[in-house]
Amino acid sequence: MSEQVVTADTVEPPQKKVGIVKLAGILGILGGIALIVVGIVVWVIVSSQLRAENITIPDDAMAFQGQTVAGPFTAYVQADIIQHHALGASGGKTYAELAQDDPVRATMMNASFLRASLFTSVVSFGVAAFAMGIGILSILFGLALNRLASVPVVVRRSTVTNS
Repeated sequence: MSEQVVTADTVEPPQKKVGIVKLAGILGILGGIALIVVGIVVWVIVSSQLRAENITIPDDAMAFQGQTVAGPFTAYVQADIIQHHALGASGGKTYAELAQDDPVRATMMNASFLRASLFTSVVSFGVAAFAMGIGILSILFGLALNRLASVPVVVRRSTVTNS
């Protein structure tokens, strides 16, 4: 008689509970969705507020001439051309470099405030884009955790000898 070697696979449930992993996955997905929605809302609000100001980029700007300021790139270009014009009016001096009684100082102050406001909108667009990107990553990690938690089986292979 010859011996027959047979392998048998057994599937066992996991030894530890995986509910917390599944919960973390679901929370990651929900948090990701929330980040994407908030990022989109912020982007739309900032863009609509900029558009409502009816700021048109002048013809001597480096790009987007004649367009309405409505996004991060147009806001940046407008801030740059404001600085260019203000420095032209002040003979190349900044607000801090002008004498306190210089009449151009008020122009430089207004230019500085306008640039700061435009740069704030540029930063807001960046934060909104960052939130959306992190939201996408959060959803992907949440899906991965959910997938790992839904298939936590242990397969044991054993050899059985029949005589």
